[in-house]
Amino acid sequence: MVARTPQRVLIGRSAELDRLVGVLDAAAAGLAGVALVGGDAGIGKTRIVTELSDLAQRRGFVTLTGQCAELGDALPYLPLADALRGAAADAEGPVGPAVTARPALRRLLPGDEAGPAEGTTGGLAQQRLFGSVLDMLSEVAGRQPVLFVFEDLHWADRSTRDLLVFLTRMLQRERVCLVGTYRTDDLHRRHPLRPVLAELRRLPLVTSVELPPLGDDEMAEYLAVLDRYGEGPAGPVAGHGLTTVIERAGGNPFFAEELLAAGAERARLPGTLADLLLARVETLSETARQVLRVAAVAGRRVGHDLLRDATGLGDLPLEDALREIVSQRLLTAGSDGYTFRHALLQEAVYDDLLPGERTRLHTAFAALLAERGGAPAELAHHHLAGHDLPGALRASVEAGRLAAGLGAPAEAHRHFERALEVWDQVPEAERLAGENRARIALASAAAAAAAGDYHRAAEQVRRLRREASDPVLIAETGERLSYYLADAGGDEAEAIAAAREAVDIAPHSPLLARALATYARALFRQYHDEEAAATASRALEVAEATGAHDAEVSALVSLALIEEEFGSSVEHAVDLLTRATRRPSGDLSIDLRARFNLARIHYENGALAVAARITEDGVRLAGETGLTWSTFGTDLRFLHYLVHYADGDWDAAERLAGGFGVRVGTRAEAQLSSFALFAEVGRGRPGADERLRWLSRFWSDALIGYMARGMAAEQALWRGDPQTALDHVDAIVAALEPFDPSLIRIAATGLWALADLGRTGEPCDDLLRRARWAAENGPNGPRGRLGPEGVAWLARAEAEWHRAHGTEDPEVWRRATAAFGFGFVYEEARSRWRLAESLLRTGDRAAARAEWERAVHVAAALGARPFLETLRAVGTRAGFPDPTAAIPTASPAAHDGDAQEIAAGEPPKVAREPGRLSALTAREREVLAHVADGLANREIGARLFISQKTVSVHVSNILAKLGVTSRTQAAAVALQEGLSPGAADGNTV
Repeated sequence: MVARTPQRVLIGRSAELDRLVGVLDAAAAGLAGVALVGGDAGIGKTRIVTELSDLAQRRGFVTLTGQCAELGDALPYLPLADALRGAAADAEGPVGPAVTARPALRRLLPGDEAGPAEGTTGGLAQQRLFGSVLDMLSEVAGRQPVLFVFEDLHWADRSTRDLLVFLTRMLQRERVCLVGTYRTDDLHRRHPLRPVLAELRRLPLVTSVELPPLGDDEMAEYLAVLDRYGEGPAGPVAGHGLTTVIERAGGNPFFAEELLAAGAERARLPGTLADLLLARVETLSETARQVLRVAAVAGRRVGHDLLRDATGLGDLPLEDALREIVSQRLLTAGSDGYTFRHALLQEAVYDDLLPGERTRLHTAFAALLAERGGAPAELAHHHLAGHDLPGALRASVEAGRLAAGLGAPAEAHRHFERALEVWDQVPEAERLAGENRARIALASAAAAAAAGDYHRAAEQVRRLRREASDPVLIAETGERLSYYLADAGGDEAEAIAAAREAVDIAPHSPLLARALATYARALFRQYHDEEAAATASRALEVAEATGAHDAEVSALVSLALIEEEFGSSVEHAVDLLTRATRRPSGDLSIDLRARFNLARIHYENGALAVAARITEDGVRLAGETGLTWSTFGTDLRFLHYLVHYADGDWDAAERLAGGFGVRVGTRAEAQLSSFALFAEVGRGRPGADERLRWLSRFWSDALIGYMARGMAAEQALWRGDPQTALDHVDAIVAALEPFDPSLIRIAATGLWALADLGRTGEPCDDLLRRARWAAENGPNGPRGRLGPEGVAWLARAEAEWHRAHGTEDPEVWRRATAAFGFGFVYEEARSRWRLAESLLRTGDRAAARAEWERAVHVAAALGARPFLETLRAVGTRAGFPDPTAAIPTASPAAHDGDAQEIAAGEPPKVAREPGRLSALTAREREVLAHVADGLANREIGARLFISQKTVSVHVSNILAKLGVTSRTQAAAVALQEGLSPGAADGNTV
């Protein structure tokens, strides 16, 4: 018998360990990282991450380890619960208080009896849980770096996979390192982990480590180490020679160890893997073999008391058997039970059971777990394996409800579907489930929708509608079908028809109120404004009469949106939304939606201070309830950012944008990320380029394309590349509806580019015509009113059209400046810049200087470097002394309130005179360097990968900004200022 102590030396994995340590070191330094460790079963994945964990603990990391199990596809968040269980038990430790302070995490712990917090289930509960995990890791990492290991991801449930993707995308500067292991030999073509791995590997913070088989020399060293810690390969093994073991093992350490053990006790090595793994089992006593078989039915792990009861053995015989099994290293002993040393061992022992033996043992475990209040998902597993369909149905329904409350909608859907599959085979199924089949089917559809599978949800409800005869059920399924179709972007006509039927047959009840609210929503989406308004009004009446407060708040929000879009009174819309936010609706998603829309209307109508207060309250509510990453929690965050961007507090805006991920992979993440571009482009941050690269994958999305490409256009304009800007504008215009008011802003940007290019005629006329049409018309005819920001952008578009045609006078820019005076500090200053230029052209230098200085002070206070550089170039040409010469342009730092005070005519103290080249953009410096080197425009274009015409535009701008009249004079200035021709090599855009 070969009994060995655990291996203490890591052999043949130094390169792989170094890569993992690199991720660990980066996390310790403040750059979150993720490592994915793959390899065949037995190749040493657990061994290398154990080594990494030991190293991390010595370096002061908090280490968390969660184990997926083959049952994990049914047990949601099993590795998360596994990792938190031990950590939370230590009330004085770094993780325990952070876990117990968050209800969504506490509910994963054994013994917590809390139901779904505040009625949240499904997708909303999942958003809360994900946010809580992220916040918990961030809190702990603020004190100590964190290593979180997910073992055996090939068995992970859908919700765990989603959590891993979420954390990978959201973690950025936190001191957190995530490590996941998985079996490569288990990943068949349709394995659900495959697309997740493909998605994660595209992210820059993800390191993929594949463990290859060990070489022959490494295997020999490994076997020598085993010999050193054990009794050595005596007898038969020596006869065979280690060469045979090395050849048969194929570089797999676990197989080699099993071959070594088998060869020590047999004259002939086993022929198959299963035989190999069972070889040592056969050397056990009969009692020990039986104990091991029972343990295999429990899974990879089993508690001591549960194993004792399942075997029926007394304490002493059981302990003797377990001591024998542990000595053979088939099981390892823990604080409260036993774990198979390797999952392959458990699988081999389980597969060796006879069918009747397997069924009997599963039945026994189901009974024991039921007595102990075991997890419903685990109960369902054992009932099904034991062919106990009534028990499986009852446990599956309970598991589905529990999963929905935990925020694991995919697993909830799976459990409900399993119950529906056996429903017709179970007598008295309704009594066992506690509800009829239709209610379970509706719960299954709701779980599918919450998991993002709206098409499956809609199809399930359609199938239920075809089978239904009860009018109430038909009404309810019609309302749900309409709702799911709307969320899925499905057939609008079917959505309207289903909701209309629900309204027609629903009794006067909360169901009717919800059906009316859903019907109003469907009508609104199709621009049936009058019918939508009438339907929403009726929904409000019914909701108030029947006490359906969620439907009441939903109807108030719908009425407000209809009034805003098609009515004439913004004040009435505000009143409706104010009513909607007065008291909780019982649905946090609806409450956040109401707050977001109330803040948005105030923002769009120039009441920035009110919008700031409401967004702060909404963001606080989302944070307190763990819904920071919910749909409207996210919307409130970007609106909070926009308010500060508009009111001139760019430092606050950038602090908020610190949570807007750059490495985006979903539409929601990309939408949030795109808003960060406002301040990044405005301040000339180099990080805007990386953000734009990630967002380019989502340009086909209308909103993200508008936001990201619109800011890419502005970035190009600041860099002196109006043609690229115009390309972005054209793409956005082609994607927007002609009545979309967003067209007004993008048309103004396009006219800026056309004016810089010196183009007039139809391109300019077309953009202005589109802006005017969008300002005057909605989807169903003339627009009732346009908010102050829309009015301001239209004034900007009109002024840019005149600039392009050379027909501007100061008055058009004065109107644009005044229009942005409602509080949009940056845009007011940008209009003031053009006003100053216009006044210069009319010869009114005093007025021009006054306007220019106010714009300069705002740009300096905001830290708007590209704008400030442009203004300084204007001042250089005009001979105006720079009033902000002491402000270092390379590291802008606005002070709270400065920009607002400057916009009102109260500039702060500033100083420092820049060099003559400070007025040039980075691209213009490149072009000037090549001009100084004597290159012609064609050669410069070839060097910088831009057209000869674009080079010509850059040269003209350079001459104007430097106040010179020839290329020779410009080259002289470049040399005087120390601009080296060699500095222009390459393309920096």
